Amino acid sequence: MCGIAGWISFDRDLRGHRPEPAAMTAALAPRGPDASGLWTGRHAALGHRRLSVIDPVGGGQPMTSEHDGRTLTVLSYSGEVYNHQELREELRSEGYHFRTRSDTEVVLRAFEAWGGSFTERLNGMYALALWDTRSEELLLVRDRLGIKPLYYHPTPDGVLFGSEPKAILAHPAVEAAVDQDGLRELLGLTKTPGHAVYRGMREVRPGHTVRCSRAGLREERYWELEAHEHTDDLPATVATVRSLLQDAVTRQLVSDVPLGSLLSGGLDSSVITALAAGDLRARGGGQLRTFTVDFARHTENFTPDLQRASPDGPYARALAAHVGTDHHEAVLDTAALADPRQRDAVVRARDVPIGLGDGDTSLHLLFQEVRRSSTVVLSGEAADELFGGYWWFHQARVVGADDFPWLAALALATPPGVPRRESFLSRDLLDGLDLDGYRAARYHEALRAVPRLAGEPAAERRMREFFHLHLTRSVPFLLDRKDRLSMAHGLEVRVPFCDHRLVEYLFNTPWSMKTFDGREKSLLRAAARDLLPESVAERTKSPYPLTQDPAYAEALRTELGEVLDRTDGALHGLVDREAVRRALKDGTPAEALRPAAELLLCLESWLRLYPVWLDL
Repeated sequence: MCGIAGWISFDRDLRGHRPEPAAMTAALAPRGPDASGLWTGRHAALGHRRLSVIDPVGGGQPMTSEHDGRTLTVLSYSGEVYNHQELREELRSEGYHFRTRSDTEVVLRAFEAWGGSFTERLNGMYALALWDTRSEELLLVRDRLGIKPLYYHPTPDGVLFGSEPKAILAHPAVEAAVDQDGLRELLGLTKTPGHAVYRGMREVRPGHTVRCSRAGLREERYWELEAHEHTDDLPATVATVRSLLQDAVTRQLVSDVPLGSLLSGGLDSSVITALAAGDLRARGGGQLRTFTVDFARHTENFTPDLQRASPDGPYARALAAHVGTDHHEAVLDTAALADPRQRDAVVRARDVPIGLGDGDTSLHLLFQEVRRSSTVVLSGEAADELFGGYWWFHQARVVGADDFPWLAALALATPPGVPRRESFLSRDLLDGLDLDGYRAARYHEALRAVPRLAGEPAAERRMREFFHLHLTRSVPFLLDRKDRLSMAHGLEVRVPFCDHRLVEYLFNTPWSMKTFDGREKSLLRAAARDLLPESVAERTKSPYPLTQDPAYAEALRTELGEVLDRTDGALHGLVDREAVRRALKDGTPAEALRPAAELLLCLESWLRLYPVWLDL
């Protein structure tokens, strides 16, 4: 999977500045534990940390292309191109020669053959930096859905870039400063494309290329969702979904290292796992490993709620038995979930304090366990956003709300007496941020980007908006979470539902067809029912699990009180300390304080670890 970093400077000779790009590259060591490389030229330095997945011997980076002893192009690349074998044959037919089996070299030759349009031919997940020594131009490219992260920071004479903000922050010219807009983005749960929280930093938008030359920086879009009429009938649509899914899974099983699948026992991960297990078995590839996260005594003490009607464990085991996987369960105890050291590890991995509490900590610990036996895993990310799996897709009050759907759903699902997650921030800070106004502005900005189809009925038009909002704002948030927490352990996660061909097809499939039998994800269930045991096929949507152990919320409550008592606490300027103390003393249940406590403790960790200068 790897991590990339680099520096372009047109006013200096970077051959005398190796320590700076070397430090940037080293900051990404967890992403690439297998090897490190650094190439420097007169005005460019490209670094690479490698996680060896395809052609471990021959795929070292940065990779260069030479002619008559002169370096022409340099590539630092992160990700996987799943159609690299087909592209290799096409390039060979055009006279190109290869010295490795790696997909990296295919990307390099594709640029040489087709120039900037090479991105349109790639099927995969990738973030790459390509330096052309002849034109002295850098290309920063990110895959269509934003599966792989890529950040950049313009400078007066060029640009700094890296797979994660920590790489850019490792350069001595950059400080970890966050202004009001950065804090709004951080707290607003809006995931605005291109926004990177840290002042002066940007994220390459999904489906975009950023060009850096002496003339400056220029951003170009090479892919976006488009509105088209869907002409297939229901049987043809079901068959097409099955075919596209099978092809995506088959492509993403290619690996020279141990591979597995994340399995919750829900419809999404079960379909991916069943397809993968069947494919491996058909070609003699052995037994697929599967991995499930669970909590100590969770199943026997489980209490259903609005979102989760059942625990994952029994369903994951049923699917594993049905398709014959080598199944593993990572059972986590409350002490580990509440451990401040684990929270610190999550903040270091994500570079910003998202504040999802045990939702992030448990995933971080699961990936740590998975990495002991596998280097690559498949995951069911984005199926809910493609097929309409979340409960709020079917809730009229949310569908009709003038707000991001997940925010409207959160407001509707929050019980009375539970403070909003940002409730205990200081009143002056909240007044200055105006989070509600910021969210509204971002929501209407997102709506303006939705492609329209002439003559589409009002209900279908609204659901097209719904899907576009999720695919361009919610999915990138979830993909970033999965990438950052997995790559902190050198684990590559592949997401077959994010194959752009499937996304394009389903974006234009009518809502009436996606719910043809009156249930959530009708289309996916119809396309894959034959693969699954009845209990799994009929299971209702259950999101990623959270612990229900009361001791977890009590541990957060205790720790929050201790943090407030510290005279040198980093939170003091941001928090309404009296409001927090009242909540801690007036008998407010620890579970009700949980969302706010998770955010505050995550903020404290971030401010202490980095440290961050808040320019508010």
